[in-house]
Amino acid sequence: MSPPSWPSPSPTDTFVQRRRRLQARLDRPALLVSGLSRPRNFAGNRYPFRAESHFLYFVGRSLEGAALLVEPARSVLFAPEPDPEEELWSGAMPSFAELADACGVEVRSIDDFEAPPETLTVPAQDAESAAFQSDLVGRDIFAGGGAELDEADARLADALIELRLVHDAGAIAQLRQAAAATAWAHRAGLAATRAGIREAAVRAQMEAAFVAFGYTASYNPIVTVHGEVLHAHRHDGELAAGDLLLADVGAETPEGWAGDVTRTWPVSGKFSATQRALYEVVLEAQSAAIAAVRPSVRYAEVHHVAALSVVRGLVELGILKGDPAELTARGAAALFFPHGVGHLLGLDVHDMEDLGDRAGYAPGRSRSTRPGERYLRLDRDLAPGMAVTIEPGYYRIARILERAEEVGDLEPHLDRRVLAQFDDVRGIRIEDDVLVTKDGAEVLTASIPKTAADVEAAVGAAT
Repeated sequence: MSPPSWPSPSPTDTFVQRRRRLQARLDRPALLVSGLSRPRNFAGNRYPFRAESHFLYFVGRSLEGAALLVEPARSVLFAPEPDPEEELWSGAMPSFAELADACGVEVRSIDDFEAPPETLTVPAQDAESAAFQSDLVGRDIFAGGGAELDEADARLADALIELRLVHDAGAIAQLRQAAAATAWAHRAGLAATRAGIREAAVRAQMEAAFVAFGYTASYNPIVTVHGEVLHAHRHDGELAAGDLLLADVGAETPEGWAGDVTRTWPVSGKFSATQRALYEVVLEAQSAAIAAVRPSVRYAEVHHVAALSVVRGLVELGILKGDPAELTARGAAALFFPHGVGHLLGLDVHDMEDLGDRAGYAPGRSRSTRPGERYLRLDRDLAPGMAVTIEPGYYRIARILERAEEVGDLEPHLDRRVLAQFDDVRGIRIEDDVLVTKDGAEVLTASIPKTAADVEAAVGAAT
């Protein structure tokens, strides 16, 4: 497999056309802020700046302290003036003329911004950026409040969702780049794995693989032998020969587009018989779910396909007893697969979740309260150009399996004696990035080893 290429920027016209499409959906001015960098522990030591995703979608550059005004007839980018004092520390800032040429938009000083009457906006994600945004629009904006918008701002949110749900050619090209860098990272992680090292050593090799080519991590990586911890962010565990290592790692392009992939592999390079059996259950569920992805299919149905497949596999192994369809209808999958089958993918690794279920759920649909469905992040009908993850799993989670209120009336259908025979499996997840096409689906991350045999062959192998 060849390494990824250095990220290619989207053509300027990509952003011009996106702004025009938003203009066509507005009857009032709208302001999208880039935000401010966030202090890590004191003002001079800050987290790397990454602009708000809605701003990035229309501008493509992480310009700190900037804002894009989109009106029905025009767009204007307001940016900070080049500051010689700041340039002493951070290097030359682009001139307004350079920004205008690169972004295809009129550029003016942020100091000259005056909000037109009734300007719409959607909230930034942190308090400092929201305060900056509040000053610009002349009203209080509360950080992370995208799930609770007034009627006017909600119209802007709906327009943004309509545009970002279905990816244009520029977005798809960016997602392909993120997928290629993510694939390179996973091969590096597989190759670096051996007993006696720590999880952190594998994580370091995976991140180095894409950082070296100009990408960053699209989220905090999960690299752990405790796969039953769904969002494990400690990396101090030591790898032992009998362990399974779960790696959930994705690369992000400079324009902010995300990859998101999970693989699970044996540290020794060889699955035990029980590990392989459960791995095949998860792999079959993922294959069935990917096969269900096509236009007009409700994503909740894709989740159901995965859940039924998991239950069917566990019945065949004897861990569950009963009819798979009936058990699935009663929520049995959630005993071992408690989360949703995936989510939207785009500029955010959970795309547009800053807008809450307004983005993930179609109008008239709401979250279920049933186990296994209440964490489903997406319930829309799929359409060509949408990108989603497909990520079923099997997890042995004490918080679920050791609590009578969680197992409930499924206890007679759970054979704990057989389950004990699979004690060497804590957690398995298999995740890919999937693009909906006019005929079905394309797995953007298909080059990453996934069959049990291919995974075994890649552990400890040279990339």
